[in-house]
Amino acid sequence: MKNEHHRGFATRQIHAGKEKNPKGALSTPIYQTSTFEFDSVAHGGACFAGEEHGYIYTRLGNPSLEAVEKKVASLEGGHAALAAASGMGAISTVLWTLLSSGDEVVADETLYGCTFSLLAHQFGRFGITATFHDFTNPDNLNAALSEKTKIVYFETPCNPTLKIVDIKAIADAVHTYNPEIKVIVDNTFSSPYLQTPLALGADIVVHSATKYLNGHGDVIGGFIVGDENLIECCREIGVKDLTGAALSPFNAFLIERGLKTLDIRMEKHCSNAEKLAGYLRGHPAVTRIYYPGFEDFPGHEIAKKQMRRFGGMIAVEFAMSREETAAAINNLELCTIAVSLGDAETLVEQPATMTHSAYNADELKAAGIPESLVRISVGLEDAEDIIADFDRVLPT
Repeated sequence: MKNEHHRGFATRQIHAGKEKNPKGALSTPIYQTSTFEFDSVAHGGACFAGEEHGYIYTRLGNPSLEAVEKKVASLEGGHAALAAASGMGAISTVLWTLLSSGDEVVADETLYGCTFSLLAHQFGRFGITATFHDFTNPDNLNAALSEKTKIVYFETPCNPTLKIVDIKAIADAVHTYNPEIKVIVDNTFSSPYLQTPLALGADIVVHSATKYLNGHGDVIGGFIVGDENLIECCREIGVKDLTGAALSPFNAFLIERGLKTLDIRMEKHCSNAEKLAGYLRGHPAVTRIYYPGFEDFPGHEIAKKQMRRFGGMIAVEFAMSREETAAAINNLELCTIAVSLGDAETLVEQPATMTHSAYNADELKAAGIPESLVRISVGLEDAEDIIADFDRVLPT
């Protein structure tokens, strides 16, 4: 697509990455092949060194994957993107590509449970150190950086408390200290429609494409977005040699299809979340609600500055015991009890026992995650029906 970067978001989410098909197919075909035919025998490993144009093996590249990679890169404002088999496949691929024994990762203390487990419970076995800090206080970050720091990693909004981190402030502080340190932002909760971290100074963006990018609950996938050299290293070293976490062509097709409606879906997710948050805030059974759209929510002004809208995620503490809360949630009829987020359906879960079960009690407390917290991924149903479902199960 000519003049792609001058096109609007909706135009790019539909057309970016699309190549004219010789057979006239409107949609990118699913190239469901593991390997590709060579015209002749390769000499000296030239193809595997990337010196010859073309596809070799789907773990290294595939037309279906390339189409969705170009689309995601365009939407995030990056030079290139790499598709991975899952969000954790993307995260582990970029981290293993960039880190060696003796290196250090400085991370925010509130992260998706599996990301936290990788950093806190697994990296130490390989001589990599990870430390965790509250990035809402820049002094915490400045005190944590050292000559061993190779990566600064965080999410915003954070999973599951919706904590907001100032992307530009963190990126500026890190690059002032050492411009070689890579700032990685997990943008899953926002999607590129609401927020583009690269434009705010981050070096790398990662996504679980399972969530809003696909949006239909039928795919596992992930993405890494950054400059071309980084992405090529992640492809040639990370996926090829270290993780093998290649996305399947069929899942690439489904994600590309889902992306065509990303802006419309995100607008509805945000509107429904705003209505549900307003209802829950005034309910006597609610003691605290975590939602960046409220003016008194910590980080609201930062969210307003770096996000288009405030997202489709809410977290709630109820004025009930953990057991009473579970019983109420178990009685929901319309809303679905499930991990994941960003689906058309409203999904409800209890992080301490589900998505963040990798945290022990002390780690949950340090990350500001109450054991009774309920996370809601607000779906695309009629907002009135979502509200009615909660109204029916909550005590008055």
